[in-house]
Amino acid sequence: MKKKKWLSLVLVATGLLTACGAEKTDDKADAKPTVGVLQLVAHASLDASYDGFLEGLAENGYPEEKITLDYQNAQNDQANLKSMSEKLVKENPDVLLAIATPAAQALKNETSDIPITVTAVTDLVGAKLVADNDKPGANVTGTTDWAPVEKQIELLLSIVPDAKTVGIAYNAGETNSKIQADAAEAALKDAGVKAKVLTANTTNDVQQVITSLAKDVEAIYIPTDNTFATAAPVVGEVAKQTKTPVITGSVEQVENGALATYGIDYFSLGKTTGKMAAEILDGKKKPAEMPVQSAEEFTLVVNEEMAQALGIDKASIKQPK
Repeated sequence: MKKKKWLSLVLVATGLLTACGAEKTDDKADAKPTVGVLQLVAHASLDASYDGFLEGLAENGYPEEKITLDYQNAQNDQANLKSMSEKLVKENPDVLLAIATPAAQALKNETSDIPITVTAVTDLVGAKLVADNDKPGANVTGTTDWAPVEKQIELLLSIVPDAKTVGIAYNAGETNSKIQADAAEAALKDAGVKAKVLTANTTNDVQQVITSLAKDVEAIYIPTDNTFATAAPVVGEVAKQTKTPVITGSVEQVENGALATYGIDYFSLGKTTGKMAAEILDGKKKPAEMPVQSAEEFTLVVNEEMAQALGIDKASIKQPK
């Protein structure tokens, strides 16, 4: 009898352990995937990237209610980037999203294991985020917001064909902005137009920079620069007061104060990144083998109110060839 009783206890205990093990497995299977997000700063282009990312996830099987989302915004503060990236990596999410180059670099510095998707980054190779755009080779991939700078300068010169000097404004501390500014200066030189370049370190400097440029130039070019994008309404007000056409790198900058662009739709770009993140969450692909994607189409956008304020016929502004 004792032997049978002992055997029964063993069987019961084994059954309990098996049940517990099955419960844990089911819990893991039912757990929501976690997505950590680090955004450099709040402005229209980067916000659109984030919204597009969420839609890209949702359309590919991961709506917000089916994921655990940890969103962090560094408000353009380096100390915040450091602490927030540490926090996100410590939580060990299934995938990370970095919005803008400094955010991507901050996350990359914290982990070489967790998959990182990026968007609103101009030059992933130059920023040392990937080894090669076609074969990233590590834990980072995503989308580039490289804009058609030469076409944007072509647009500017079609609006102000008699321009002798064009201003270029950007934050020299943003590597990707400098790359675009240099490309714009080269395009102006090829067209026989002089460039005057001024930079701003913070949004507080933007008004002074644009006001100063407007005194000496016939038009101003601003690349996809986070500092100037954050202060886009300020740029617009100065442009109105000084009657200076401003051409920018992104659609959102035009919607918030510039005259026109032939540029990127950041929502669409973010949506592509969301699809890539979904493929990682599905276990179908790894960042190392996922080529960096770029915008397939560029859009001519004209701010009708600004065109009217500057006395420019909106219909006369044509898409570059």
